This record gives sequence, C-alpha cells and structure tokens, in this order.
Amino acid sequence: MTGAKTDAEQVEAANTAFYEALERGDFDELSDLWLDADTAPEPEPDDPDGRDDEDIAEDGDEAAISCVHPGWPVLTGRGEVLRSYALIMANTEYIQFFLTDVHVGVAGDTALVTCTENILSGGPPPEGGGELGPLVGQLVVATNVFRRTVDGWKLWSHHASPVLAETDDEEGEESPS
Repeated sequence: MTGAKTDAEQVEAANTAFYEALERGDFDELSDLWLDADTAPEPEPDDPDGRDDEDIAEDGDEAAISCVHPGWPVLTGRGEVLRSYALIMANTEYIQFFLTDVHVGVAGDTALVTCTENILSGGPPPEGGGELGPLVGQLVVATNVFRRTVDGWKLWSHHASPVLAETDDEEGEESPS
C-alpha cells in the first residue's frame, strides 16, 4: 500500500535533502531548499490584508531566515545565509553527514527537526599534493525549522552547535557527593 507521505515524513525528507545537497556541493539545490519570498506560506483566507504580521519580519519574509554555524555569529537574510554555504562549499573538499537522534515535530505549517550531525570532512590537499587533506570528525547538534509552502517544506532556520567531547580524565572522575 502506497499512500501520501505524512507531514513528518515530508519534513524528514526535506531535512535529508538539505544534508545531501550540502554533501554533493549542490548550491542550486541547497538554495531551493531555503524559504524565500517566492516560497513563503500562502496567507490565510481570513487574513484581511493577506499577511500575518507574526510571519513577516520587518524587512520582509527573506530577512526572517537565519542560520548559525558552529562558532559563527547569527546570519540573517537569504543572501547572507546562502553566501555562508557558498563559502563552506568552496573551502570544503569533502563532507559527509551521518545523522542520528533525528526527531521531527510538526505544528500546523511549522516543523522542528533536531538531530546530531556526525560529520566527517576534509579540506583541500596540502600544497603540491594530489590527495585529500586530513579527514576530521566533528559532533554537532542541530535544530532545523521548516515552514510549509506551496512548493513543500522549506528551511526557515538552521542552528548548529558543537558538542564538547569528554576527555579521558573527565570520564574517570566521579562527581562529589
């Protein structure tokens, strides 16, 4: 039996598409996955001016999107957010995400995805070398907020924070009673 996907399944698929586009370095697809003025939610029929003031930022819909990469300041607006991804893609030779602890919640036209990004990445090769630079592993927790649009679920906000790894000393210590 094949039926229509539930909202949660659609959101999870959009979330997966976001990470896959980033892995492939597909900037056009990644851009299409973000909310913009053309993909903003349709106004509710009972809204007299066709706008919901809570849904629109002072500078318009696109200013409402935001992104926080680990160690970066808050980026707001479509241009600033997409420039950050272009910069990351240009300076990352290889990146792969293994998502764990994925949880999806949907409330009306808004969805929240929390997950752990187990990241494996490599930079450009050392000077004169033809091989990939050293691979580095990172553990990051992320929150992705999606909005339902006429074109499907689109990213509204991405916030990622590094997880501090425990050292061997911390693992063996017992907390004082």
